[in-house]
Amino acid sequence: MARIFQAKKKTPLNTKHFEVNVDKIDHHGTGIAFHNRKPVFIEGALPQEQVLIQLVEEKSKFAKAKLIKVLKPSEKRIEPFCPHYAQCGGCNMQHLASADQREYKAQALIGLFKKIAKQELVLSDVIVDDTPDYRRRVRFSVFWDKKRQQLNFGFRKKQSKQIVDIDACPILARELNHLLPQIQSCLTSFKNPDRLGHVELVQGDNTNIVLVRTIKALAQEDRDQLTEVCESLDVTLYLHQGDEPLERAIGESGYYQEAGAKIPFEPVNFIQVNKKVNEKMVGQALDWLDLKSTDRVLDLFCGLGNFSLPIAKQADSVVGVEGVQSMVDKAKANAELNRLDNVEFYQANLERDVSDKAWAEKQFDKVLLDPARAGAMGIVDHIAKLGAQRVVYVSCNPATLARDSQSLLAQGFTMTRLGMLDMFPHTSHLESMALFER
Repeated sequence: MARIFQAKKKTPLNTKHFEVNVDKIDHHGTGIAFHNRKPVFIEGALPQEQVLIQLVEEKSKFAKAKLIKVLKPSEKRIEPFCPHYAQCGGCNMQHLASADQREYKAQALIGLFKKIAKQELVLSDVIVDDTPDYRRRVRFSVFWDKKRQQLNFGFRKKQSKQIVDIDACPILARELNHLLPQIQSCLTSFKNPDRLGHVELVQGDNTNIVLVRTIKALAQEDRDQLTEVCESLDVTLYLHQGDEPLERAIGESGYYQEAGAKIPFEPVNFIQVNKKVNEKMVGQALDWLDLKSTDRVLDLFCGLGNFSLPIAKQADSVVGVEGVQSMVDKAKANAELNRLDNVEFYQANLERDVSDKAWAEKQFDKVLLDPARAGAMGIVDHIAKLGAQRVVYVSCNPATLARDSQSLLAQGFTMTRLGMLDMFPHTSHLESMALFER
């Protein structure tokens, strides 16, 4: 007899408001309470608070809820300084003072390593910079509302695709904030505003950059108007129209100069958002590597040469490896600009073993890794074969750093230092650095 599969009926979500007591906070900055023996994640809630919540998602092992009201606030809760904070999805920790934000992040980092990597270390001094308007790059979402005949310009709302209109962002560099009124006014008056995708602003040491991305090519009169406004603001304008290549319409290419190296970039290239913390981070990485003039150093996920070029000024030779060929080409040009002839750059798939590459035959004394959020899975399993006695791992995701640490420990390394860098104040994002020796 044939059996007919019948899907289980979904239990309707209980959307009634109810009270819970918040026990702790996770490494995403989200409060955790327990209801019916199940963890409930509540963005914006703090430990020791009594809050009123509404479930927005419920699974078999956890639930997510929206914070409706704080009934009994934590002594550490403060008033956010940004008027858009309640809606904007950009920052999520402004309800805590900066020192308390760092304390929670530090505890989260320690907790992750204890849980995942089974390591307990006293953290090195946190790298911080208390400049309030620290962001030197930003991306604004842009959407033309046909019904209302108005342009939405700002950031996505929390857990939504809708846009919170922004006329100024308190954590954005002052020089970039000053550009917003005229840029917004110009875009609003476009003949075809529905072609707009988003707008990026980047602050270089020599120029401020405006990148306008569009779904398809701008009408000539819109392009002329935008060019005129950018010329009046004395900024560099880039256009990325539909499937066309990136175009520098007016102005000079940008660069930043940190840790003794000049690094040109285009707005589509990755650069760290916090200039001062980045400079301190590079300095600490070089210090932890304990560079000698005889060292041969490998920089994995090297990007434009943020670490490679400063390292080359102290080491005998450096090999930088990156997965994207265009970044490799840019890094080579940057080395030439800085008159460094002891650094070479190569493209390679860093999800695989690279120890058989010609440039790895001599092996290395030191290795630095600075991967994206996904971590260094793949290449991290082969670090010992490269011969390094000292490894510095820089990470923007402490969970993947803790995961990858297990591999390095299994290869005979010992983790001797762990540090936190407050690259993204007022958000739960956490930059960290670990030193491994054998």
